[in-house]
Amino acid sequence: MVAVPHYVSPNEYLAIDRDSTVRHEYRRGLVYAMAGGSTAHARIAVNLVSLLNPRLRGTPCRLYNGDVKVNYQDQFYYYPDASVSCDPRDRQDPMVQRHSKLICEVLSDSTAVFDRGEKFLDYQKLDRLEEYVLIAQDIQQVECRCRQADGDWATQVYRAGDRVMLTSLNFEFEIGELYIDID
Repeated sequence: MVAVPHYVSPNEYLAIDRDSTVRHEYRRGLVYAMAGGSTAHARIAVNLVSLLNPRLRGTPCRLYNGDVKVNYQDQFYYYPDASVSCDPRDRQDPMVQRHSKLICEVLSDSTAVFDRGEKFLDYQKLDRLEEYVLIAQDIQQVECRCRQADGDWATQVYRAGDRVMLTSLNFEFEIGELYIDID
């Protein structure tokens, strides 16, 4: 990610992102152009959404792919690879969610440190967020971080052969289903 090196207001960012052919993320006044993803990244994201969509059909929850921003006040606008909101307030803005229950990121070499660190700290500000999921591209590994009743976060790591449990959705699946048709 490369930042535009001067302060941009949230409204300026939204205008930039709306009118651009390149997606941008926003964090505390800086705008970052998002790099293109790999075919593995794209397949994992498609497989994830394909797994979750039937599970959520007919519920008050809505699944979004990487085209919808997640926002907290004026601090950040991120494009996670998948997110779920069960809060009706998130149906008011077709471009932005503010009350996500589940957020999933497919890791890449260029974003893994940020996704695991600062981005996770930012996402923790979302009061409805119950689970943050990080999916590796190069190996079968899924890291689920779940908010506990006391506000702390517990991490469960799943590897090849494991069944992944998304606690926030009470949904379990074989980890290999995320990696189908990855070359």
